[in-house]
Amino acid sequence: MKPFSKMKLNHFFLSVPFAFIVSITTILPASTTPVFAMGDASKFAFVQLEYSDGNWNPRPNTGNRLMWELIKRTSVEAVIETKTVRLDDKELFEYPFVYLSGDREFPPLNDVEISNLKLYLEFGGTLLVDDCIGKDNFGFDKSIQREIKRLFPNNPLEQLPLEHTIFKSFYLLDRACGRIMEKTFLEGITLGNRTVVVYSHNDLGGAWAKDPLGTWEYEVLPGGERQREMAFRLGINIIMYALTGDYKQDQVHLPFIMKRRM
Repeated sequence: MKPFSKMKLNHFFLSVPFAFIVSITTILPASTTPVFAMGDASKFAFVQLEYSDGNWNPRPNTGNRLMWELIKRTSVEAVIETKTVRLDDKELFEYPFVYLSGDREFPPLNDVEISNLKLYLEFGGTLLVDDCIGKDNFGFDKSIQREIKRLFPNNPLEQLPLEHTIFKSFYLLDRACGRIMEKTFLEGITLGNRTVVVYSHNDLGGAWAKDPLGTWEYEVLPGGERQREMAFRLGINIIMYALTGDYKQDQVHLPFIMKRRM
């Protein structure tokens, strides 16, 4: 599988605070003229959510490796180091993408955290949830299912079809994978025409994690290094979707997409 193009991202959307983007994207047409900003504040950041009384960081070396691959493979400018943000921190609204991970149950989020996260998602943010264990109604999944019902009681998690833009936002993919292969699909919550929550049961972070000495931390099963590569491609696709939405769903791209599918 190959990327069907180098994404020519609108640098305007990568160079201003997320909260500002939220307020103007509904009234301004997309621009094709790049606008550049200076400094790390203008770059994409992998932001991990911190929560209380649980193992919120089971894969500490996840985000930096994915950012390294994102920079190498795409036109996105990003910072390597992972940022951490609490759900009750207003800094949450400065980023278009956040990552929530775990390998065990955690206590219910408080009302402020739920309110902030709901507002963040409704106003343009994207949340990737990554279960490191992948067992239904057990451990981390049990807590996530509970919190999703609190966030969107009328919008349950649903399987994302292969036609979803996430599977073709940069690479053309025909399944979901990670360190493990519990499910070949992603789940998500879609509000309007935008999927705001993406849920992986396959421990994506475990496939991405590399220690400071450059060694992969976890074996990828059952597909080995090919499966690891597909996990990186999926991670990049999810980030590209968070930045561009349904841009590639436009039917004008369909013939080019089909030519590149393997």
